[in-house]
Amino acid sequence: MRSRQATLKKSIPFPTRMLRFSCRCTASFVLLLLFGFGYKQVEGLWQQPQAVLVLGGAAERERFAAEFAKQHPELPVWVSSGSNPEYAEWVFTEAGIDPTRIHLDYQAVDTVTNFTTLADYFKQHDIRSVYVITSDYHMRRAQVIGEIVFGTRGINMQPVTVPSEHSPEPVNKVVRDAARSVLWVVTGTTGSHWAAWFK
Repeated sequence: MRSRQATLKKSIPFPTRMLRFSCRCTASFVLLLLFGFGYKQVEGLWQQPQAVLVLGGAAERERFAAEFAKQHPELPVWVSSGSNPEYAEWVFTEAGIDPTRIHLDYQAVDTVTNFTTLADYFKQHDIRSVYVITSDYHMRRAQVIGEIVFGTRGINMQPVTVPSEHSPEPVNKVVRDAARSVLWVVTGTTGSHWAAWFK
């Protein structure tokens, strides 16, 4: 019986075993979040957002954010690894947005790091509720990451979707980045170097 189990284990590819392990860890951690940070998240739903975070990856997100910023003139706007500075500044200037409200941040290399590079900064500056702007097909993954990363810092995320004609992203990307977000919470590293294994 034991040899049969060992044979079955060997027949499952390493990436698949890692994915299953990550899913179990992620599910356990999400349950802890629900209990441990549930009160803060519920409380956060009643808080007025204090900033706008735009996730880079598509120029239309910045154009949408410029119009959104016009409707929320009191809020500062962070663009995380979006278009080149010249284009991004031009988009917001054309919309009549005061340049002092715009913060272009190029630390992030992917969706997980869009959140991890700014989470502690927001916490240090007592920003506890944030509008997060990204494309509709990308929002499911962004929400899962945001709930884990921002949730552990007591920051509420309010999603704002940019319409597109793209199909939703596959679930495996959501699972992969949820596991990476948990890894960051536990170890401080995002696992960017092995993210490509699970594309």
